[in-house]
Amino acid sequence: MAQRGRNVPLADIAKAAGVGVGTFYRGWPDRTALLHTLEHRAYEQLIAILDRIQESGQTGANAIETYLDGCLNLGNQLVLPLNGAPPLIDQAAVVARGRINAALERFLADGRGDGSVRADINATDIIMCGAMITQPLPNSPGFSIIARRHLHLFVRGISAPADSPLPGPAVTQHDIEEIFGAETTF
Repeated sequence: MAQRGRNVPLADIAKAAGVGVGTFYRGWPDRTALLHTLEHRAYEQLIAILDRIQESGQTGANAIETYLDGCLNLGNQLVLPLNGAPPLIDQAAVVARGRINAALERFLADGRGDGSVRADINATDIIMCGAMITQPLPNSPGFSIIARRHLHLFVRGISAPADSPLPGPAVTQHDIEEIFGAETTF
């Protein structure tokens, strides 16, 4: 999928994994099941990044920059709804998204407290940026260089003075979960 896109035939994936098609289909009866497994894996990878940042003591804009850099390094390994995967609405996925959101909000709150992050930035802004920088543009071999530049521009932008408000209403995790159709108890 990383090399040929999400629509690569499942038989080709089985062959690349070194298993028979029947064995593959016993684990993943269809493409959606495979994408959901990869989505859970992506949440685990993002939570691991956030845990490492927490352990390092980073906060504010520095923590956000480290998180986004981790997203960029994972790139198309992040099979997520905002990147085109069918949204998972099972309890584990909703909890994982909530955990990611909460960790980012803690980093942002610390940044607001120390003045490194503007007041009108929320975790969903960070999550959306992460989703966008991990999807390479077609026919762009230097995409990671461009994406890294935009990542740094974004981080500098979240540090902008709060007296220049952002346009439009803020989008929240609740809004995203509603789009996915998940039952939440926020």
